Amino acid sequence: MVHKESRTAIREKKHKKVRNKISGTSNKPRLSVFRSEKHIYAQVIDDVKGITIASASSIAKEQKLEKGADIEAAKKVGSLIAKNAMAKGVNEVVFDRGGFVYHGRVKALADAAREAGLQF
Repeated sequence: MVHKESRTAIREKKHKKVRNKISGTSNKPRLSVFRSEKHIYAQVIDDVKGITIASASSIAKEQKLEKGADIEAAKKVGSLIAKNAMAKGVNEVVFDRGGFVYHGRVKALADAAREAGLQF
């Protein structure tokens, strides 16, 4: 009998490999993306101090989104995280896709954050 790993376990393995290579500093914090079935979340994290500088998600009430799991929601979250980060003085980040494929919602969030002025 062959034991198959779940998609979540595979994604978490990929994320651990990526996290061994990249880390957020005070000058260049990490933009971490998490996508669930119903929502998408983004955080700007300073790993040296262990603090979250800014965050945004599709679950927030001020977003007024009908769906939190589509590309439009990801674009809004991307522009909101860029606006929140830049308000805190962060203009440059390291992108952490969290083991997710850089496609669809993750790509839409990253592109929207870039368009809003955040540099990767």
